[in-house]
Amino acid sequence: MTMGTSAFSTFAAVGNREDITDTIYRIDPTDTPFYSGVEKAKASAVNHEWQTQALRSVAANAQLEGDDITAVSRTPTVRLGNICQILYTSARVTGTQRVVDHAGRDDEMAYQEMLAGLELKRDIEYNLVGLSTAKVTGATTTARKFASVNAWITTNTDKGGGTAADPTAADGTSARVDSATLSAFTEARLKNVIKKCFDAGGKPTVVMLNSFNKQQFSTFTGRGTPMQDQGERKITAAVDVYESDFGRLKVTPNRFMRQRDAFVLQMDMWATAPLPGRSMVSFPLAKIGDSDAKVILSEMTLESRNEKASGGVFDLTTA
Repeated sequence: MTMGTSAFSTFAAVGNREDITDTIYRIDPTDTPFYSGVEKAKASAVNHEWQTQALRSVAANAQLEGDDITAVSRTPTVRLGNICQILYTSARVTGTQRVVDHAGRDDEMAYQEMLAGLELKRDIEYNLVGLSTAKVTGATTTARKFASVNAWITTNTDKGGGTAADPTAADGTSARVDSATLSAFTEARLKNVIKKCFDAGGKPTVVMLNSFNKQQFSTFTGRGTPMQDQGERKITAAVDVYESDFGRLKVTPNRFMRQRDAFVLQMDMWATAPLPGRSMVSFPLAKIGDSDAKVILSEMTLESRNEKASGGVFDLTTA
């Protein structure tokens, strides 16, 4: 078949209206399981501080009737702190772009501001769990940094050999030393860390890890062979809850973590602490020329309430 002679077609036409939907599609991940899952505290200074307390060791305790009681020495609290870090991004839109017709959004500035907020939230998650960063006090030419989760976990770890080293102190002042030698993520290593957490007094509730080792986790006991449900027409080959000897842990994948890390976390022993009025706040910048600009900013830190409640399996193979 051929087009009819002299038929006027879209190929020759001028003035046909464009066809564009009012939906804008995004697939970039915006879920932030650590930042969204931990508690929220309040900071009131750049150096945000808190205290931890340890009890004396248990002892055989049998006393004489009528015995004179002597004072028992007490362990003082430990004062810890982390530095508030400033994270921001911006959005700038020309005056012309703000007034022309748009597809998929009414106000270009509001749309760009929303995107910037999502990006900043991702940056916060990455700085919390995707880096191994010791705290930096900062100076006029040096940005302040909070110590990431990796710089706090020292007590309950499994590094699988190699040359890795835990932070030298549980105070955020030193970063984890990675090993060039990586070891496979195994159930035995995970159980080792969970046991250490329990022995130290912790009650971890979440195993958080990235994509490769989430799939490795799903091959642990009970998932060596996928299970097929004929009625539901589905195959189950994943594990999302781990029943340990010391309680149930939710298994949470996190796209922004390093592939080589798997955290075992008691989530209520972690918190983010922004300075007042500095949590995901948006404000305009001075107008320069024919454009408008806004900054989306957070100034916050990470509160490690007691690192002995959590742990980690480190230096994992990533492929």
